[in-house]
Amino acid sequence: MGDDFINVKGGRVWFRAAGKERKKTPLLVLHGGPGGSWDYLQPLEALADERPVIFYDQLGCGNSDRPSDKSLWTLARYVDELETIVRELGLSSFHLLGNSWGCMLGIEYMLEKRPKEPASLIFSAPCLSAGRWHEDQRRYIAALPEKERMIIEKAEAQSSFGPEYEQAMMVFYKRHLCRLDPWPEVLNRTFAKLNRDIYLHMWGPSEFTITGALKGFERAQRLAEVKIPALFTCGRYDEASPETVEYYRRMMPGSKIRIFEGCSHSHHLEDTRGYIEAVRNFLPEK
Repeated sequence: MGDDFINVKGGRVWFRAAGKERKKTPLLVLHGGPGGSWDYLQPLEALADERPVIFYDQLGCGNSDRPSDKSLWTLARYVDELETIVRELGLSSFHLLGNSWGCMLGIEYMLEKRPKEPASLIFSAPCLSAGRWHEDQRRYIAALPEKERMIIEKAEAQSSFGPEYEQAMMVFYKRHLCRLDPWPEVLNRTFAKLNRDIYLHMWGPSEFTITGALKGFERAQRLAEVKIPALFTCGRYDEASPETVEYYRRMMPGSKIRIFEGCSHSHHLEDTRGYIEAVRNFLPEK
């Protein structure tokens, strides 16, 4: 296993290469957030028994440098960063797995037709349309207990997101972000490390209140431009709803979908064995 740093615009990015001695095509993993870290995706190291699995913390996140310059917190710069990672690691061929915001980063990389195209794509709990994401969260909020629903709606109307809002947010999260009780240590580590300034700037005060720079992100209509094999995954209660993820799948002819029953946005933690099996079965033998 190798941990090291790569220089990118704005600072150093930390990465880990598990199973780097393996001969099969590497899997490069993009964590969620924005502002998250690789920690909650650590169970994917199980795939390193067959191929290298490469994780990295995006600039401003986790173990990477944390500059305060907000001009660095853009989708375009994070795509440039991904291209730098691919180049500096000498990845002549690789598979790309994005989780949540990592799917936004991955599809943008593909649509910009960067020099090194992945051999395949895995979109886990994807957001590829901020509009559809917003609609799904509104539907979920409408199904919350009246107390939490009213707190959320009042906070959003007043743009005031205090302790009551955060408590109501956690009721939502325990339904749609992670249904395990207690939450796994790897997920708690990611939340402890979360760069909230990046998250607020690019997304908003919570998963369901979108006020940041990505509010207008819409790429679903362009999915047909991507011609490589793709797998979509989500949980039955995922913030990325099964209906929306199936819509994405239809937009990408030939792609596959796996819905994890009883699971949510963190289905890779709630059904780790099933998730690893699904990814392993999707990836080619080489």
